[in-house]
Amino acid sequence: MSMRNRERWQKVQMILSRWHNIAFSKKFLLFTNLGISISLSMLGDTMEQSYERFTGQIEGWDRTRTLRMGISGFTVGIVCHYWYQWLDYYYPKRTLKTVVHKILLDQFICSPFYIGVFFLTMGLLEDNTWEEVKEEIKDKALILYKAEWTVWPVAQLINFFFISPKYRVLYDNTVSLGYDVYTSRVKYKKKEPPKMLSNSTALKIYKAHRNQTKPRQYPKKKM
Repeated sequence: MSMRNRERWQKVQMILSRWHNIAFSKKFLLFTNLGISISLSMLGDTMEQSYERFTGQIEGWDRTRTLRMGISGFTVGIVCHYWYQWLDYYYPKRTLKTVVHKILLDQFICSPFYIGVFFLTMGLLEDNTWEEVKEEIKDKALILYKAEWTVWPVAQLINFFFISPKYRVLYDNTVSLGYDVYTSRVKYKKKEPPKMLSNSTALKIYKAHRNQTKPRQYPKKKM
C-alpha cells in the first residue's frame, strides 16, 4: 500500500471512529437505534416485495407499504430502546440465572407488547377501524408470536451474554431482518377466497336439499 493510500485509509478510519463514538454515545443512542429500526424494517419489506414480484403475487413495488413498515420500525424501535435499558438497569449481571430471567421477561412481556404496537401503528396508518385492528390482531398476532419463540430465545441468549448494552438494538435489528421479512409477509398476506363449487356438485347439493324439504305425499285413502 502506497503512502498516499495509507493516509487516505487512516482518514477514513478516523471518520468512522468519530462517527461511531457519537452515534453510540448516550446522547445520540436513541436516534441511532431509531434510524437502524426504520432502515431495516423498510429493507425487510423491500426484500419481501421483491420476492412477491418475482413469484407474480404483486405487479410492482408498493412504496406506501414500505413507508408504513418504516414508520412501524420507528414506534417499535422506541419500545426496544427503552425496554433494553430497563432490563440492563434492573438486571445488570451476566449470570445464567439473570440471562434466563431476562429472556423470559422479553418473551412474555416485550414480545406481545411489541407485536401489539406494530399492529396498532399499521392500523392507524391504514386508517382502519378499531374493529378491523382487533380482527387483524386476532388473525395474525399469534402467528408472529409463535415465530418469535423459534428465533428469539437463542438470539437473546447471545445478546444478553455477549453483546454490549449500547449495541443491543443494533444486534436485535440485524437478527430481526429475516423476521421483518416474515412480518411483512404475514401482515400483507391476503385471505384466500372461498373455493367455488363445480356446477355438478352444486346441482347435487341443490337436489339433496330439495328432496329433504319437499313435502311428503301420502297415498289417498280408498272410500
